[in-house]
Amino acid sequence: MGELTNAEGLMWSEVWYMAPEALLGVCFLILVVAELFLPKSRGASMIGGAALASLIAAFGLVIWQMTDRMGSGNGDEVVSLLGDSYRIDDYGSLVKLLLLAGTILVALLGMGSIHRDHELPGKGEFYYLLLPAAIGGMMMASSANLVTLYIGLELLSITTYVLVALRKRSVLSSEAAFKYVVTGGVSSAFILYGISYIYGVTGSLQLSVIADALPAALEHYEALLYVGFGCMLIGFAVKIAAAPFHVWAPDVYQGAPTPISAFLAVVSKGAALAVVLRIMFAVVLYGGGGSGLQDDLFFGLKLLGAIAMLVGSVAALKQMNAKRMLALSGVANAGYLLVPISLSITVVHSNNVSELIFYLAAYLLMTIGAFGVLTVVSRAEGHDELRGFAGMYYRAPWTAAAMTVLVLSLAGLPVSAGFFGKLFILLGAANAKAYWLVAVMVVSSVISYYFYFGILRQMFMRSEGAGGHKLMVPVPIGIVIWFCVAATLALGLFPGLLLDPINQVFSFAGDLMNLAG
Repeated sequence: MGELTNAEGLMWSEVWYMAPEALLGVCFLILVVAELFLPKSRGASMIGGAALASLIAAFGLVIWQMTDRMGSGNGDEVVSLLGDSYRIDDYGSLVKLLLLAGTILVALLGMGSIHRDHELPGKGEFYYLLLPAAIGGMMMASSANLVTLYIGLELLSITTYVLVALRKRSVLSSEAAFKYVVTGGVSSAFILYGISYIYGVTGSLQLSVIADALPAALEHYEALLYVGFGCMLIGFAVKIAAAPFHVWAPDVYQGAPTPISAFLAVVSKGAALAVVLRIMFAVVLYGGGGSGLQDDLFFGLKLLGAIAMLVGSVAALKQMNAKRMLALSGVANAGYLLVPISLSITVVHSNNVSELIFYLAAYLLMTIGAFGVLTVVSRAEGHDELRGFAGMYYRAPWTAAAMTVLVLSLAGLPVSAGFFGKLFILLGAANAKAYWLVAVMVVSSVISYYFYFGILRQMFMRSEGAGGHKLMVPVPIGIVIWFCVAATLALGLFPGLLLDPINQVFSFAGDLMNLAG
């Protein structure tokens, strides 16, 4: 009888807390059925508009929930749902906002590009498949149970497998989808294998119970815990394309539709990073108690981040394909994003989450904006090579100016969101006395100047495109590009616009350590 009461409570009084995910799920089912009856001529546009509206509504619901909880004085309280396997906290809500914002921008990119893509027959599928992918990422952000986490991960992964393969008439897309399915399956297997070890040792799948059981488990099963957490971190390293587990990324990004490449670069990567931070801080840091396991796992993340930064930057130097270059840029940025997670919490450094979320927001803006410009260029030139940017200043000076801002932000130069994002992470590493990691960040950034400035050299110092046809920027893509540019400059001039709200709503004790309370 008690279980029935709990179920009824979830359905009627607490379902509000899962309204964003429920809204996207309902809209997905409606759009799948609606596509069967809509006319082919305008069906994709109508589905795209409905999918975009549902994503914006879900974004608004998350903000409404956060403001409602703060207004009622319950902002620091964690809402537990589904037997404490799903938790609504400010950390999860902040990550959800980033994931939804990225998905909204990707949907807009699709509106300006996929209708002209003759190799993509099922255009409506592009839009409504974004919804379950977003749900999967949101589930990962709020999961407090390893099974719930894995379900969200697989929902996101399986949906993106299909999205990568949408170009059914393209051999390159089919090859990319096959490689992505294989590497994604291996990644999921590692994560599931690690989960099984942790469950076997601690007797639970709840993060809070695992954290409480960790000290006792370390006394008897330390080696098995190394295997469990190590396998999980390897699996997530594949998901975020951190070197040396990144080799799938250039091929998949090149073969996938450009908006989906942007989705993989930002949303998939962001969801996996959010999970890694929650596990490392709510379980390993809380339950490790200064053990060798805790020290080794955090050092392993530092080493993984350093390798990703160097390998991604060096490998991008020889790339002549813009998609592959942005994929390897994402590898290097995965390394930067791993640094705040790997630093743990010390007396002089406790801004890990604000550093991660700020740079993740900056990375979202500059990467999706750059993919937006690439979409315009590749459509006009018929290829994704860097030479397509040649003489872009003469053909589309405003678009060239926008790309300049985005490239400078990717390079981490001043008056840009990328500059402050890297600066905050670098200062955090210095405060934590990880000076060797600071040196790696500086070297990687200097190396990246060469291939980022290669785009500027093509746009301003090559004249092959001068006098040719102008680049036509569809309205939805123009909105994405200029929104990303404006937000990048705004965060570069006033970083407090994002940092202050993050610091205001987030607390380690309430949002992460509460999992173990």
